[in-house]
Amino acid sequence: MRAAACLALLAGLGQLLPSPATADEAAGPSARDIVVRAHAAAGGEAWLHAGSNVMRGHATLCREGRPEACVTADRYEMYRVYPTELAKAHAGSGKFRLDAWVGERVLFQMAYDGERSYDQNGVVPGPRAQSDEGSGFGFSAVRFALEEGFRLDRLMDDQVEGRPAFFVRVTDPSGQTTLFGIDRADYSIRSAAWQSPRGWHQRLYSEFYRVGGEDGFLQPGRVRHYYDGVKSVDIYWTSAELGGEIPAATFVLGN
Repeated sequence: MRAAACLALLAGLGQLLPSPATADEAAGPSARDIVVRAHAAAGGEAWLHAGSNVMRGHATLCREGRPEACVTADRYEMYRVYPTELAKAHAGSGKFRLDAWVGERVLFQMAYDGERSYDQNGVVPGPRAQSDEGSGFGFSAVRFALEEGFRLDRLMDDQVEGRPAFFVRVTDPSGQTTLFGIDRADYSIRSAAWQSPRGWHQRLYSEFYRVGGEDGFLQPGRVRHYYDGVKSVDIYWTSAELGGEIPAATFVLGN
């Protein structure tokens, strides 16, 4: 009697469990679908093919995350020429320059001209350049995620700052991986993370605004950097200028 009752109960539970097809549907969009929607939410072609971006704002920078070592850069400027192709997400790509000022004093400068990395003193030696590039470059993985040679994996959903998010891992053609948190509600890219020479590096993006109209480029107004869970940089980008010609000399520093 008891055995028969248990069998009947199990049979009933089996009927309640979703079929594999239903389970797949309940899981929601695929990793590729999520990235397609994230591209559209970011501005579509205006975002994918912006060409260049000059961002200006201010930032709080804390060496090793120590409060007593924090300094506020009241002028924080980034010049970026976006890459047109990508093989390694965590190596130098496109062109890049970052300046931090405290009043009239240069706190630091960093640049990448497409071949070499620089600081305010000139060319950075190879091992340090690789470390700087491995920590600084990574977001472009999501721009190229739909290209041939890239692999996408959907991971467990979670939250970013309390906002439900999809998580997608992007593997580039070289095998380097980058993890992105994409808002379930509006498909904005809320986080990026990867293993860097300085430890597990995470960036959080928030306070977005549009550049170039209602359907334009989605610019994060705030970006925070973490290493091994400790916040080291808090940036407020108050303006962004897209698509302008940036002279090549901008990306060469030192004497």
